[in-house]
Amino acid sequence: MPIVDQSLRDAYDLWARNYPPAPHNALMRTEQQIVGATIAAIRPSRALDLGTGSGRYQDVLLAAGATLVVGLDFAMEMLSRVPVRAPRVCADARRLPFACEAFDLINASLVAGDIGDLSAWMLELSAALRPGGHIVYSDFHPSWKHHGWRRTFETIDGRGVDLPFVSHAIDEHLAAVSSADLALVACREEPLSPAGDAQAVQFRRRWGAVPVLTIVHAKKSGC
Repeated sequence: MPIVDQSLRDAYDLWARNYPPAPHNALMRTEQQIVGATIAAIRPSRALDLGTGSGRYQDVLLAAGATLVVGLDFAMEMLSRVPVRAPRVCADARRLPFACEAFDLINASLVAGDIGDLSAWMLELSAALRPGGHIVYSDFHPSWKHHGWRRTFETIDGRGVDLPFVSHAIDEHLAAVSSADLALVACREEPLSPAGDAQAVQFRRRWGAVPVLTIVHAKKSGC
């Protein structure tokens, strides 16, 4: 069985052609506002950005004080859009090609929806994390499954593509953190932030303040 789902990678390669290097919808803007503040408070030195996409977290991590930021993605087309200010690695987020304890922060923005086994993934991340290091990751809240929301994008020639994702219950996230012997710092269930965001305001008029994001922050024991 291949490690990477080829059809999923093909979809990301297709999306890369018009994927902006910045949060381009209300969900991503809310996510980066929260995760960015968490990263700034951690002030990492060596950071791994999993599922880096077009590198939208690169400047966030550098501004937080990181002297090394490695961007990892399994889609070469996505990596080709990352500014060449940091090392880029094409690999599967479930099989990290790094030495043990290589980083003091691992950030994974909206990657968990592509991961079937969260517990195995969390063990992999923990192995690459130094003692005292942090994992911060976001996921699509289980409300997406409840409401039947779809994850879609539009290609450069205007075709709509439905991108499947794995829906994870909150208990799955908590169990994964625990199974990797990590300390849970926070598990947040966040609605869209409407302040100054017309898309978020429109969404909340229809759906209310329903949570749309799960954001997990865990820490490895040690100094």
